[in-house]
Amino acid sequence: MTFTATRKPDPLPGPRHVAIIMDGNGRWATQRGRARLFGHHAGAKRVRQIVRACPDLDVKYLTIFAFSTENWKRTQTEVAGLMSLFRRYITREAHALLKEGVRVRFIGDRIKLDEKLVSLMDELELLTADNSKVHLTIALNYGGRDEVARATKRLAREVKAGRVDPESVDAETLARFLDTYFLPDPDLVIRTSGEARISNFLLWQSAYAEYEFIDTLWPDFNREIFADIVAAYARRERRFGTVPT
Repeated sequence: MTFTATRKPDPLPGPRHVAIIMDGNGRWATQRGRARLFGHHAGAKRVRQIVRACPDLDVKYLTIFAFSTENWKRTQTEVAGLMSLFRRYITREAHALLKEGVRVRFIGDRIKLDEKLVSLMDELELLTADNSKVHLTIALNYGGRDEVARATKRLAREVKAGRVDPESVDAETLARFLDTYFLPDPDLVIRTSGEARISNFLLWQSAYAEYEFIDTLWPDFNREIFADIVAAYARRERRFGTVPT
């Protein structure tokens, strides 16, 4: 009997779109005897480094989970501090992002956000609209179920107005009404801090994404860890429902 060696799959290219659940800021601060907001400030600085690492790792799209629809349940002090941090981040980073070729867009429901923050978000999106080196998407007041519900409402209005034939509606139709209509689906989703759940993040878009759950707290997540995860992704075999050949 002759045995034929199983051919190893060709290595994958690195992930084009990486999404990150940035978890562990509060615990990182608590471990150091500091207030939780201290950890959030450290986490914001880490974002800068990871965005700058993307071009060298051939990551074209980076989506980060900054504030969820469930985060409003945190203390008023922490929520107010986070909103202040978002305003400060946009103001301080705007011109660096522009100079480094980063296009910034936001996803999520802006209704509950204060007018000053929304104005800054709009300005940053407009300022960086012509950039294309890295596409940074920031999920702010975002929840996957909420996004699908809002998309369904928009689609229903189009059907009611006669602009969409209900018989033609399929998965691709609904995807055009999601907040992420301008993005390819994520290839890789990373969650820091040791938690192994997806927390209502990009539920629709991540149907075929690879997941990486790591123990590192977000403020300790660095370029080297990011590079190792990206390299490991390229060694995975992705089948999308098929069988190995």
